[in-house]
Amino acid sequence: MATAQLTTDRLAEKHRSTLDQALATIRTRAYWSPYPEHPKAYGTDGSLDAAAGLAAHQSTLNTRFDLDQPGTDGWTGGETSPYGPSLGIEYPHADLDVLLPAMRAGMGAWRDAGAETRALVCLEILARISARTHEFAHAVMHTSGQAFMMAFQAGGPHAQDRGLEAVAYAYEEQTRTPAGRAGWSKPQGKRDPLELSKEFTPVGRGIALVIGCNTFPTWNGYPGLFASLATGNPVVVKPHPRAVLPLALTVRVAREVLAEAGFDPNLVTLAVERPGEGIAKTLAVRPEIRIIDYTGSTAFGDWLEANARQAQVYTEKAGVNTVVVDSTDDYKGMLANLAFSLSLYSGQMCTTPQNLLIPRDGITTDQGPKSYDEVVADLAAAVGGLLGDDARANGLLGALVNPDVKARLEAAAGLGEVALASREVVNPEYPDAVVRTPVIVKLDGSKPDAQAAYFSECFGPVSFAVSVDSTADALELLRRTVREKGAMTVGAYTTSADTERAVEEVCLEESAQLSLNLTGGVYVNQTAAFSDFHGSGGNPAANAALCDGAFVSNRFRVVEVRRQA
Repeated sequence: MATAQLTTDRLAEKHRSTLDQALATIRTRAYWSPYPEHPKAYGTDGSLDAAAGLAAHQSTLNTRFDLDQPGTDGWTGGETSPYGPSLGIEYPHADLDVLLPAMRAGMGAWRDAGAETRALVCLEILARISARTHEFAHAVMHTSGQAFMMAFQAGGPHAQDRGLEAVAYAYEEQTRTPAGRAGWSKPQGKRDPLELSKEFTPVGRGIALVIGCNTFPTWNGYPGLFASLATGNPVVVKPHPRAVLPLALTVRVAREVLAEAGFDPNLVTLAVERPGEGIAKTLAVRPEIRIIDYTGSTAFGDWLEANARQAQVYTEKAGVNTVVVDSTDDYKGMLANLAFSLSLYSGQMCTTPQNLLIPRDGITTDQGPKSYDEVVADLAAAVGGLLGDDARANGLLGALVNPDVKARLEAAAGLGEVALASREVVNPEYPDAVVRTPVIVKLDGSKPDAQAAYFSECFGPVSFAVSVDSTADALELLRRTVREKGAMTVGAYTTSADTERAVEEVCLEESAQLSLNLTGGVYVNQTAAFSDFHGSGGNPAANAALCDGAFVSNRFRVVEVRRQA
C-alpha cells in the first residue's frame, strides 16, 4: 500500500461536513446540493472554467488514454460524437484473467479502513470530478448527444449529487451496527454472567461491475459505482462503447485519489470492449463479479437477472411512461409543461412520457371544455411553439444518440394519424448532428393495432396521444401498463379529488412514482437527488431505486467475530 498523501484527518477536515449534510438531507428530503449547476460558478479554488474545461477535453482527443492498470493487452476505441466528429481516443483493453485478481488485492486494506474513511475518499473523488465539470460536460455531450447545458448539469452536478447520495446511504446502512468491539453480558442468576466481546465489520461482497449506458453515462453510472465502492467493493467499470470517455475520466480520477489516500488504485478499473466483443456478458457471469449495476434495454437486463446468478444484480430497464389527462385548472401551464417534457433531450430519457391518455369526450379546463382533438392539437402547437426557434430547439433537443432512435422516430409516423410531424433542425456549429423535433401520433386506445404500438416502449422523441372511453378506463390502462411493462414515471392532471386519490391508489399498488398537476418549472422526467426516488424497484421498469437503503444494503454483509471476554 502506498504512503498516504491524503490522511483520514485531512479528508475529514475537507469533507465530513458535506457528508453530515448529505445524511441530514436524505432524512428531510429537502433541496440541497454541494455542486454548483451554473457554469459561471467554476473557475476558482482550482476548478476549471469554461475555457480551461474545453481545452482539457480537447487535449484528450486523438490520444491514448493510459490508466496504468494491470492486464492491458492492447488498445481499442472508436467513439464518434452524435454531433459528428470522431473522438479518436484509444483506451486500454484488459485481460480479465489478470485484471480481476489484481482488483482483489486491495480489498483487505479498503475493508479495514472503515465506513467513514471509505465515504470520505469517495467524497474526495466527487470533489475532484466536480472541479472538472466543464471538461466532463464536453465528454458527456460528445458521447450522449445531450445539448451542452444539459450535459453540464445532468452529466455534472446532478450526477455528482446522485453519487454523493449513494455514499450517504452506504454510510448510513453500514453504521447501523456499532463499529469496533461491543461487550455482551447475559445474567446467570447466582452464577457469573456469560460475557463475550463482539466485533462487527461491514465486508464487501466482492468485485462490482458497472455496465454503463449511452445516454446518461455519469448520471446512471455514479450511483452504483459509489454505492459499491463506499461499501468496500472494488469496481470494474464497463462503459457503453459509444460513451466511454466520461466514465474513463471518472476511473482516472478515482484511481488517483485512491493512490493518494494510500489505497490500491486497482480498486477501480476500466474494461473497454473491442468492436463486437460483448464483454459485458463475459464479465457478468465471472465468479469474481458479485455485484452488477446496469442501465439499458429490457432484454439484456432480463438476461442479467436470469444468468448472473452469482451476483447481486441491480437493473434499470425500459418502461412505458404514462400521463393521465383528466382535467386541469391551468390549461396553458399543463400544455407548456408537457411540451417541455416531451422535447427535452429529444425524449431520450427513461423518464420521458410516452403515452398521453385522454378521454375521447374531452376534458374540463379553466378555458372551458376541450375535446380530445383540441387537446392534442393544442399540445402539438405548444411543442411547435417551444421548438420553433432553431437555436432554442438545438439547446433543448441535443442530437439523436444513435441511428436506432432515428429509425423508430421515422417509423412512428406510420402508426396512426400524425398530430405533430417531426422536423429536421440544423445545428450550425455541428452540421452533421442529427437533430429532430418530436412526433405526436394519435391512436384509438380501443383498437388492437393501436395497442400494439403504444403498449411497448418507443424510445426517442415519439409520443402517443391515446383516446380512451373515460378517465376510469385510462386508470385501468395505466394499471395494466405499469404492471406488465413497467414505468419509471407516471403523471396525471386532474381537478377532481376522487380522481387524484384513484390515480394515487394505482401508483401505490403498482409501485410507480407519480407527479400530479405539474404546470411550472418542475417536469415529470426530472428527479432531484436527496429528495426524489428515481424508479421504485417495484415494477418491471427497474428492480432498484436511486437511491434508497435497499440500493446499498445488500452490497455488503456484516461479519461478526466473538471472543470470550
